[in-house]
Amino acid sequence: MNTVVFLSAGHSISHCAEPIVKPQLNGNLLALEKSPYLLQHAKNPVKWMPWGVAAFEKAKKENKPIFLSIGYSTCHWCHVMAHESFENEATAALLNQNFVCIKVDREERPDVDRLYMSFVQATTGSGGWPMSVWLTPDLHPFYGGTYFPPADRFNRPGFPALLSRIAEAWAKDRERIVETAATSLASLSESTRPTPGSGPLSSAPLEAGFQTLLKQYDDQAGGFSIAPKFPRPSALFFLLQYAHSAGADSGDGKVAAGMVLHTLQRMALGGVHDQLGGGFHRYSVDRLWHVPHYEKMLYDQAQLVCAYLEAAQLTGNTLCANTVRSTLDYVAREMTDPSGGFHSAEDADSLFAHGKPEHGEGAFFVWTKPEINALLAGDASLFNAVYGVLEEGNSPRGSDPHGELKGKNTLIRKLSATEAAQLSGLDETATETLLNQCRAKLLSHRAERPHPHRDDKILTAWNGLMISAFARGGSFLGEERYLKTARHAALFLKSSLWKEGRLRRAYRIEAGAVPGFAEDYACLIQGLLDLYEADFDPAWLQWALELQTTQDRLFWDKEHGGYFSSAEGDPSLLLRIKEDHDGAEPAASSVSVRNLKRLSEFTGQEELAARAQQTAAAFGNVLERAPAALPQMLHSLGGLQTPWTQIVIAGDLQSPDTQALLSIVRRKYLPQAILLHAGSAGAAVGLGERLVLAAQMPALNGKASAYVCKNFTCQAPVSDPEALAKLLEK
Repeated sequence: MNTVVFLSAGHSISHCAEPIVKPQLNGNLLALEKSPYLLQHAKNPVKWMPWGVAAFEKAKKENKPIFLSIGYSTCHWCHVMAHESFENEATAALLNQNFVCIKVDREERPDVDRLYMSFVQATTGSGGWPMSVWLTPDLHPFYGGTYFPPADRFNRPGFPALLSRIAEAWAKDRERIVETAATSLASLSESTRPTPGSGPLSSAPLEAGFQTLLKQYDDQAGGFSIAPKFPRPSALFFLLQYAHSAGADSGDGKVAAGMVLHTLQRMALGGVHDQLGGGFHRYSVDRLWHVPHYEKMLYDQAQLVCAYLEAAQLTGNTLCANTVRSTLDYVAREMTDPSGGFHSAEDADSLFAHGKPEHGEGAFFVWTKPEINALLAGDASLFNAVYGVLEEGNSPRGSDPHGELKGKNTLIRKLSATEAAQLSGLDETATETLLNQCRAKLLSHRAERPHPHRDDKILTAWNGLMISAFARGGSFLGEERYLKTARHAALFLKSSLWKEGRLRRAYRIEAGAVPGFAEDYACLIQGLLDLYEADFDPAWLQWALELQTTQDRLFWDKEHGGYFSSAEGDPSLLLRIKEDHDGAEPAASSVSVRNLKRLSEFTGQEELAARAQQTAAAFGNVLERAPAALPQMLHSLGGLQTPWTQIVIAGDLQSPDTQALLSIVRRKYLPQAILLHAGSAGAAVGLGERLVLAAQMPALNGKASAYVCKNFTCQAPVSDPEALAKLLEK
């Protein structure tokens, strides 16, 4: 893409506790917002305005460029730039004099973030948050980057000097900037529109995606990079399905499953996993999953629960099953609102001590050896050995360049149960019981520390992902409390964020005005389908179909297929982007392919399956050229190329016989299957012929029975769990 950079040196807890912040007399308007991120900046001397018509009109009236700052409330470098620059009176004066300043929460407005992130990545080669972009009054970007320090360092220009240079360029060469920015936007439009492939979809991208991930794989520590190392749940989902399709005993099947299991085990034992409280930090700064960036995001918890669950289903691995439970317990305890919805994130930074201003990243989570010795007394030596605690701290070389973690320890599991038992002189069960008691003591003490900031807004898409996790986790573990949590969240979303036949994006205090995006629909539909298979309430399936119809109406690309991220009609959004990358969060189209296929299997509506094919085909060029960029799409594509199985259970849901059959199904990895209950299927009026057929399948001789079918051509029903297990093995 041809873009122009005008200046050198660019680069790359509950809701009742609403803070009371009075609007600033200096013109800062963020105190009127609900976003925790915007409220963090409400006392800045910068005259911030929220994204909207008032700010755009001000820029046009005053003929000033816009300084657009995008971030989120748990972003470490956003905090750094705020303290260094946005709280600085002199820097604020430069901003106020020369620019109209707009703050955007990227989690509330992913459409705005996605558009300008595309520009920053195209012009600098990288991206991230905080994102800093300068726009013409017509919202065309002409310069951008991420974090800028207060003075030249890190090979980045100092922010005040940069502001002065941009202001001078605007004053002297405004017409050329405006003209070239418009041309640049046209190029951006062309580069952000994926094109269909050259022919019909085949299995070639699946094999190419597997080979790419195999080349990227770190066989020492797991994962698909060196450092920093991010969880990639969508890649793990694809590899698990690839292993299943290739066959557990085949060479490629063993390799694919091995990559997933090794990665998940190393993560679960590492510092990226909170060994005391459960849940996962955002990423590891080192290769070994040891020292994390300590923030916790809801979408990571949701997707990793499902990845560990599927790995446990495929391999029977106990560590993976235990990690499902501990992660769900963390979210239920720390990130679930009394309303039923799930909060968005916990910060990496926190205060070192109550009543003192000093703070640091990871302060809530790290330990000194003397602290642990004092708390655990005679058990400390065993605990320190098992969890890698050292007097000098345990950060690997190079992972703590600023010395912030000197003398501090991130807990990692260094010894196996067998090794720990040998050290303790007890048997394995007694040793693990003792270690559990030690962890409980430390967790109780940690709870007294100043807690990190929690972003308590409720996002529809992320809540949809978490509903999936609780529904599937509850079914897999046989835990009704997890299913109850999933149902409570779904009911909250329907009552609070489903307004006049459309979703809203976010809730905090009340539903926000921003309408839902394609990802909100796709992730919630997925969650509802998983919840339907967990409790067989047809209301979830009915709502999922209604949401799919609305998603098709608002976001479908009639010309090329696939889903735009945003709906038509927002004049402030210069481009409608169709996301073609599965990153930390899966792209809406990638999730939708599988949703459409599942809905087709439930209802028999072939037009839904056809739309799934059209959606995948819309990204054919990306799948041919760079398949590993869309691992979630590869996972969904695999589901289009394999005949699906329908499993119908007939019998009283409260009966132990019925539950025994359901348990067999739910403990197995069955990526191309749907699960129905004959009794509840009869209540799904108007949802398709297949549910009518399922409702007619009787229990045999008064005993719960299972029917295993292809296109509802069924094998003889079985009532014995072992017989069902053998059928499913085939």
